[in-house]
Amino acid sequence: MDRSQKEQLVADLNKTFGETSLVVVTQQSGMTVAEASDLRRKMREAGARYRVSKNRLTRRALEGTKFEALQALFTGPTAIAVSEDPVAAAKICVEFAKGNEKLTVVGGSLNGELLDAAGIGSLAKLPSLDQLRGKLIGVLQAPATKLAGVAQAPAAKLARVFSAYGSQDEAA
Repeated sequence: MDRSQKEQLVADLNKTFGETSLVVVTQQSGMTVAEASDLRRKMREAGARYRVSKNRLTRRALEGTKFEALQALFTGPTAIAVSEDPVAAAKICVEFAKGNEKLTVVGGSLNGELLDAAGIGSLAKLPSLDQLRGKLIGVLQAPATKLAGVAQAPAAKLARVFSAYGSQDEAA
């Protein structure tokens, strides 16, 4: 990798750190290509990205961003997972690490707030942004549904009363 490629990589990483809300730092040792591909596929499906890069270049890319405090975590074979959704990357990393001892979550940062491995684990337990939106829509729709049911109830009762009187007249 020549100097211009390194500069481009640092610029790309810096741009990524500027656009994301969550960075998860992992250490991987001995992961096969198939395992890494599986992890990347799961990340893409969740709207996150997983990337292996040189520690020195990543530390340089972190300078001047809200994630600058993460620089100390970049030692050994590290990789980063980033996502706009504050839960997606953490959830995928923690789930994958449970089933594969070759991946370890070291720590991370949420909007500049430094988190250790336990903090990332707690973050992974939270519902995703889409799940929260679904719950919120359900809560907002429930009163409208109940109101529609209450508004229809008197008319339905009145119709049943008329039907009952009508069947009594026919029987007589």
